[in-house]
Amino acid sequence: MRADRLLSLLLLLQTRGRMTAQDLADELEVSVRTVYRDIESLGSAGVPVYADRGPAGGYQLLDGYRTRLTGLTSDEAGTLFLAGMPGPAAELGLGSVLAAAQLKLRASLPGELADRADRVRERFHLDAPGWFRGDEPTPYLSTVADAVWSGRMLEVRYRRWRAPREVTRHLHPLGVVLKGGRWYLVASSETRTTAYRVANILDAELLESPAVRPADFDLAGFWHEWTERYEQSVYTAVATVRMTVEALNRMAYVFPPEMSRVARAEAGEPDETGRLITRVPIESVRHGHIELLKLGAEAEVLDPAELRECFVATARGLAATYLPDAP
Repeated sequence: MRADRLLSLLLLLQTRGRMTAQDLADELEVSVRTVYRDIESLGSAGVPVYADRGPAGGYQLLDGYRTRLTGLTSDEAGTLFLAGMPGPAAELGLGSVLAAAQLKLRASLPGELADRADRVRERFHLDAPGWFRGDEPTPYLSTVADAVWSGRMLEVRYRRWRAPREVTRHLHPLGVVLKGGRWYLVASSETRTTAYRVANILDAELLESPAVRPADFDLAGFWHEWTERYEQSVYTAVATVRMTVEALNRMAYVFPPEMSRVARAEAGEPDETGRLITRVPIESVRHGHIELLKLGAEAEVLDPAELRECFVATARGLAATYLPDAP
């Protein structure tokens, strides 16, 4: 651990120039006294580090000195794909490893490329979660990630939407996916390979048995196919709706993508009143009622009759509330 810290201290001085003992202590999460000892050790090892005194002083390396001891560990190299997502990296328990990898990578670049990397980091930021969504509690994410990295099986107690609500599964973990701020475990069981929402895992235990991973498994390819199948399977019914052109255009902003996409694809030509007829996929009558209410009076449900009756009841209820004296 001390050797890693000495290397990190050296790389900090190489990449950032002059730094105070307090700045180094804050970066390395050690005491200032420890920094003093480490600086002395570097000097004894022949590293040309010196101190400038005074309020603007600090430690720095002799001009022109660069170390090439920047080899990444296997863990550090494996975290570089998370370089734009420090939040998710921390959730996976890899925050400090990612920071060390980035520091080593930055130190290994020649001056011009290093400056370019700094400009990119200063000007671009990836924020994975969607708007108006709080973080989901995922207490077993680190256990799931450990199983994926180590190639070991998992026993999970999982809450699903259909009965029985709670099930126990023995899984072969294949990967983790961050989708719209939500974590998913892709894993195979005796019957199938599918995705499990990590927030719905009620308990997880890492087993000693090695996980079986197909040699040709492609996580990105599987996820693409699985999400397409999932979106198509969710919508089990269709509503015929008469709506304004403006309402159809607004669907792209307030409806799930699949509902908006199909509605636009199925839309007919507007009539003389500026309204058109289209078909909208829905999960159920209740779901269609909730979603289509977003369009207000700009949409009229024509079919199915049960969904239309829901809107009739809603309209009567609203009139009774807001227009109690209306004839």
